[in-house]
Amino acid sequence: MTAEVRAAAGVLEPDAWRALADAHAARVDALVAPHLERRRSGVPHPVHDFLFTYYSQRPAQLRRWHPGFGTGLADAEEHGTLKGYAVRDGVAAVTAEHVRAQRPLLVALARLLRATASRAPAYSCFGLHEWAMVHRSAEHGTRHPWPLRLGADATDAVVESHRVTCSHFDAFRFFTPSARPLNTLSPGRDDRDAFEQPGCLHAGMDLYGKVAVRLSPMICSDLVADAFELAWDIRILDMRAAPYDMTGIRLDPTGDEWTPVKIETPEGKAEYVRLQREFSGRAAPIRQRLIEECERLLSATGV
Repeated sequence: MTAEVRAAAGVLEPDAWRALADAHAARVDALVAPHLERRRSGVPHPVHDFLFTYYSQRPAQLRRWHPGFGTGLADAEEHGTLKGYAVRDGVAAVTAEHVRAQRPLLVALARLLRATASRAPAYSCFGLHEWAMVHRSAEHGTRHPWPLRLGADATDAVVESHRVTCSHFDAFRFFTPSARPLNTLSPGRDDRDAFEQPGCLHAGMDLYGKVAVRLSPMICSDLVADAFELAWDIRILDMRAAPYDMTGIRLDPTGDEWTPVKIETPEGKAEYVRLQREFSGRAAPIRQRLIEECERLLSATGV
């Protein structure tokens, strides 16, 4: 197959795809490299390690660039060993057979993403999910080894004096037994389509860890990286608004230190809502692109 024929068939030549792969690795290394260094030294980070421990994508997987289904890579035999790929006539590509096998996943993700996008964002939760996870900590303990910024009794009072409206099951399931009845909603493992809404920080983070990661390598890694960067920034707010005192913790590689968003105050609530609105705005086009990718993959393979 000549270079001209390969180009017409959607095949990238080695110089082209290796440049894209190198650029992708450099992009994510700014965030991944500090995590790898911490892992080597055995020093965990309370904010950013979450993205590599709670979600299934490992740093090496995140660094690897994929063009997505429909684009082949010339002279990329090493990709032939990767899940979903095959090498034919010297071209590595995600196979139609692999995409067809993902039909249940594609249908489910498209349904969830559309349902989430169809709802108006809610901005009244104020990050109380993290507070509800330590409600009555004297009895139930805490999830992280850091002191509570207000102490146990005052933290309980914040939870009990607010209307708790968590719509995200994977946050709600970590509520303490005493906090669960305080939530005005009852999201479940199997009814996410009925509850997810685009203002939720965890719904924004899940665009990376529960959607883009699961669609890889069928989608281009550039979209995965966009979702990862969004999740990284959302996670910072998630923990800044949490009840923990993490004084001295640095939140990003540039050295900015943790400062709390004091959601127990009117000023803190306003700051949280402002940032929540910004993240909802950033998440919307990523969510739409993921919907379009699900639809493209379902259509392209005739399923």
